[in-house]
Amino acid sequence: MKIGNIDFGPKPLFLAPMEDVTDIGFRKLCKRYGAAMVYTEFVSADAIVRSIKSTLSKMTLNDDERPVGIQIYGKDVDSMVEAARIVEQWRPDVIDLNFGCPVKKVAGKGAGAGLLRNVPLMLDIARNVVEAVKVPVTAKTRLGWDKEHLIIPELAEQLQDCGIQALTIHGRTRSQMYTGVADWTLIGEVRHNPRIHIPIIGNGDITSPEEAEEAFSRYGVDAVMIGRATFGRPWLFKEISDHMHPESAGEPLTIDDKIDILEEQLRINVERIDEYRGILHTRRHLAASPIFKGIPDFRQTRIAMLRANTVEELTAILEQCRLRLKEEAPRD
Repeated sequence: MKIGNIDFGPKPLFLAPMEDVTDIGFRKLCKRYGAAMVYTEFVSADAIVRSIKSTLSKMTLNDDERPVGIQIYGKDVDSMVEAARIVEQWRPDVIDLNFGCPVKKVAGKGAGAGLLRNVPLMLDIARNVVEAVKVPVTAKTRLGWDKEHLIIPELAEQLQDCGIQALTIHGRTRSQMYTGVADWTLIGEVRHNPRIHIPIIGNGDITSPEEAEEAFSRYGVDAVMIGRATFGRPWLFKEISDHMHPESAGEPLTIDDKIDILEEQLRINVERIDEYRGILHTRRHLAASPIFKGIPDFRQTRIAMLRANTVEELTAILEQCRLRLKEEAPRD
């Protein structure tokens, strides 16, 4: 699979852009454990144009994470074009257009998934951004606004005609938000459309190696993008890759390995920002990590994680978890 001149090889796995999640530290961990492409948090075109410091900081990239994309969102052509030109100076490998974010503060203002209700404007934005920059432009969207308007089969062709070089499809409508079950049938329909020649990237409810393998084999997508399932689990990419390519699989990660990774993520965030905000940024990953499900009555430990205010306190909780998980592990 290729986007522009970037060759990802067969069946690549991508990390989805997620606000307050896909910071540079997390991206680098996901890259280390097998993500073929990572994306920044999505950033507002208006904020980029206005040079808002907190927004610009989200676009800091490192060569260790390449290939990496910067995703932008907005509701009008001029700001999206100007933002794309500014973003290009930050040297991303891809500029991704967010046509799928369902949250009210984005979609409710006519950006993100809100553009599913104004397709002519969406296409105008896509066409003009493609013409304005030299870096490959891709897009991410949903099946449609609601179940009565499943427009993705036609929309995919229209975006392709605008010059979009790859399209990510989340298998839900905007009305579904993140509820219910992602419907991959329409994603497969788009992929098998003989008129579609750009890569189609499937997204939604991929939480295990088996689900990722089915996405490739049953629906024929060119790549799989994974979002919420990576919380507290940046090694998921390795688990999927090892499952699909056992001939090249390395040693499986141990509990010690995984705890070490989570502690490293904590250190990276604290060093990158400061102790208080670094802990805030990491706690959601720790509390969501599936490795702790083996701990009896984990609820109280989870609450303690979410209340921890120092690195020492949070590290002590993780070390306690390490011991308890080893105690619970089956013995030969």
